[in-house]
Amino acid sequence: MNTKKDLEQQVMMAAQNQGVSSVLFRNALGRKVGLNITESECLSFLAIKGVSTPTQIAKYIGLTTGSTTTMLDRLEKAGFIRRKPNPQDRRGVFIEVTEKWTATAGPLVAGVVEAHAKLIASYSVEELTAITDFLTRFANNVQAQTKVIEEL
Repeated sequence: MNTKKDLEQQVMMAAQNQGVSSVLFRNALGRKVGLNITESECLSFLAIKGVSTPTQIAKYIGLTTGSTTTMLDRLEKAGFIRRKPNPQDRRGVFIEVTEKWTATAGPLVAGVVEAHAKLIASYSVEELTAITDFLTRFANNVQAQTKVIEEL
């Protein structure tokens, strides 16, 4: 029989394993299409965010702005991203993935998207409410602690 403490540890391990498996998945996807780790992370970030600035991308990936520009140049040359003018800042740009990236990555991620949709559909409304609450608060904890580390 699992005690509450056992279950708490299992949840923590499952959350950590989810993070690791996500990184491994993105790395496998990147290798399959000839991307390095930072390029793969950038495209994953953009696929989730929809649009971003080079500064936000640099912060997410942990690169200098110069290295980020070089990476974005490579991704643009490959046809995976496009730069768009920022209407609020005439010197700024927005970065977004292109249809080519969506067509390239789509078939490779379709299996996990389908598996996740089936998994999510298997839970009740009450369970989904609890899962959503947990994941949201878990992510908020990580974001808050990231800020603490950055301010040290």
